[in-house]
Amino acid sequence: MEFLIGLLVLIVVTSYLAYARASLGLFTAAYTALMVIATAFSLVGFIGWLLFIAVAAVFNVASLRRQLISNKLLQAFKKVMPEMSSTEREALNAGTTWYEAELFKGAPSWDKLHKFPQPRLTQEEQAFMDGPVEEVCRMVDDWEITHELADMPPHVWQYLKDNKFFAMIIKKQYGGLEFSAYAQSRVLQKLSGVSIVLASTVGVPNSLGPGELLQHYGTKDQQDHYLPRLATGEEIPCFALTSPEAGSDAGAIPDFGIVCKGEFDGKEVLGMRLTWNKRYITLAPVATILGLAFKLYDPDNLIGEETDLGITCALIPTDIDGVITGRRHFPLNVPFQNGPTQGEEVFVPLDYIIGGAKMAGQGWRMLVECLSVGRAITLPSNSAGGIKQTALATGAYSHIRRQFKLPIGKMEGIEEALARIGGNAYLMDAVTTMSTGAVDLGEKPSVVSAICKYHLTEKMRECIIDAMDIHGGKGVCMGPSNYLARGYQGAPIAITVEGANILTRNMIIYGQGAIRCHPYVLAEMEAASNKDMLQGQHDFDEALFGHIGFTISNLIRSKLFAIFGTSYIKAPFKDETRHYYRQMTKFSSNLALLSDLSMAVLGGDLKRRERMSARLGDVLSYLYLASATLKRYDDEGRQLADKPLMMWAVEDSLYKCEQAIKELCENFPNRFIGKAFKLMVMPFGTSLRKPSDRLDHKVSRILQVPGEARTRLGQGQYLNKTDGSLFGQLELTLENIIKAEVIVDKINAASGERHRIINLDQLAEMALEKGFIGEDEAKLLIETEAQRKAVINVDDFNPYELVANKEKHLANLEANKGERAA
Repeated sequence: MEFLIGLLVLIVVTSYLAYARASLGLFTAAYTALMVIATAFSLVGFIGWLLFIAVAAVFNVASLRRQLISNKLLQAFKKVMPEMSSTEREALNAGTTWYEAELFKGAPSWDKLHKFPQPRLTQEEQAFMDGPVEEVCRMVDDWEITHELADMPPHVWQYLKDNKFFAMIIKKQYGGLEFSAYAQSRVLQKLSGVSIVLASTVGVPNSLGPGELLQHYGTKDQQDHYLPRLATGEEIPCFALTSPEAGSDAGAIPDFGIVCKGEFDGKEVLGMRLTWNKRYITLAPVATILGLAFKLYDPDNLIGEETDLGITCALIPTDIDGVITGRRHFPLNVPFQNGPTQGEEVFVPLDYIIGGAKMAGQGWRMLVECLSVGRAITLPSNSAGGIKQTALATGAYSHIRRQFKLPIGKMEGIEEALARIGGNAYLMDAVTTMSTGAVDLGEKPSVVSAICKYHLTEKMRECIIDAMDIHGGKGVCMGPSNYLARGYQGAPIAITVEGANILTRNMIIYGQGAIRCHPYVLAEMEAASNKDMLQGQHDFDEALFGHIGFTISNLIRSKLFAIFGTSYIKAPFKDETRHYYRQMTKFSSNLALLSDLSMAVLGGDLKRRERMSARLGDVLSYLYLASATLKRYDDEGRQLADKPLMMWAVEDSLYKCEQAIKELCENFPNRFIGKAFKLMVMPFGTSLRKPSDRLDHKVSRILQVPGEARTRLGQGQYLNKTDGSLFGQLELTLENIIKAEVIVDKINAASGERHRIINLDQLAEMALEKGFIGEDEAKLLIETEAQRKAVINVDDFNPYELVANKEKHLANLEANKGERAA
């Protein structure tokens, strides 16, 4: 009996210490105390003490521990450590880790999350939003841009240049606006709500490109010459990275340059002879300055001892002989300026390299460092802005459009789709706010930026499909009054660029996250590759035993959470969000444990088991998305009206998080190990469910009825009701429909009949004639009927208007006439 009690005490003490992540010294002291107590009860004798002292010495005497354990494990680790190319290593080391690393610890600090400052616009940034951004949104006609001109009209281009839309990232000393990342995000959200072409055109020069690269790496002469010209729009930049043979595998670009001497401007200079063939390059057809990525070779060792210098970035004026630009791609009927560029043996001086000759071969590092920032801003912001606008428009349409004598938004199938749009719009805005806030704190969050890019573009695609389903024929028929179709057509573009989403999910998020965010893995890898053997052994020993303790702690925590639930976990708030924080702490421990076990079992093969790493990345991603959502809810004052939106977004994220863990265990390459994993973290199966039908109903109602939550959801979007804006007119019609419903109820009560919200102009005449309503009420019904019809009607055309090649069309008509006459 004493033995069983002693064993139980040992298990309890070990579990508590592991849960609390006690140090090795504290473990040793606690076990020593237990040994003393056990000796007092005659449960341990002399032999037991000898064994305990021997084991304690091995683990606590560093030199002995290294000699007997860690040095041997170091040699084994070197053999299984996955090989990495230089480009992979540079990508891995690019950027910084931020709150995503906290989510990898198994015990996230929620206080740390909520202490990050809430991003806010400065007075200057707000004035820009209220002035130039509002004005350019008013100027833009998306149908004119996408169908009639296949470009923005000249006056819009000029307005963007005059008001420095292309200079948001450029410092004020060079004439730029020097806006925060958060301000850039808000600008792009507003622009993307009215025109994808407009948002893309503004977004690219303010993301990865010559401006960003020059400010970080350019020589003073390059900065002084180009940055003021970029700020005023005198120079239009593009950046050429992608080649036909190298898309997502950008490190494999075949474009090259050879260091050589040649003639330039009548003088012999040391330079490069460049050959390239690029495609998918945004702004290339109109660019005046081409940022070019290529592999540089120095076969004659003119600038150093190395022959293969590596990827290099240079600035090439497009008016140099041999530079080919001007032709355009046609990306899914969203005609932003995008096209190919080529050059064959184009000679330029060596000082055209960004940063000068000393930066030869440093291009990949430059690119991945800048991409870790830009990827967190442009595409996520465009996606969030588009869906915020779509959420309001679809909610309004669902209330205005009637079928079966009631608004379609009251149908449960529509409510389900509306809830996905509204919940994701709330989440997406939260994620862009938190992530750009990190950039403004000085972070270059490479893992966060990959999470943002993948998940927000995917959510944008899912939401725009839902919106199209709700709109039906209204969304399908193209024309000036269709506000959805271009977004629907263009969704795959965002999925494809800046690292295709399949690649981003399956390789980048967890590939970087597992190493950069894990508390010990990167330290172990660096120790294993340290050329100073003694220092490497010392560092590996510290990292290894920290890692072992970390794994044991997460094993105990995961097991306790699985058996006893999460009600004893600390949470920062005692309201309805407490359960969410507890679940997230549990999943954080599960992520850390399953990562360690997967790496231990699969070793370097985990890199090739993309679906395994994708699911682990999903767990990390959904924890981050839920964290951003909860932070937004708190930053905005924990508004009761917003609670359904917050709850939907968090519950959807946590449900998907748990499903990713389940699928990881069930699909593990070794099914017996997979079952063991599942037994550790979810022995009783899954416990979470999708957002309920009742919650779907609450979210859908928010979108359909004007209110404070709906207003906050659409904050910052272009909704002007006086300039003929499609979205502004939708908002006005929604407000008037709601007023009209009250008047129709009044007419129904007076007449004893039940009239539908249809033919309101005729109803107004009848009701006014019978004295049921007054002149103002009749006028409102008549105006609302005209607005209602404008909303539900679709465009139609003279067939000739839809023909692209009108000359060929006329010839075809004549040929058909002749055929029929014969």
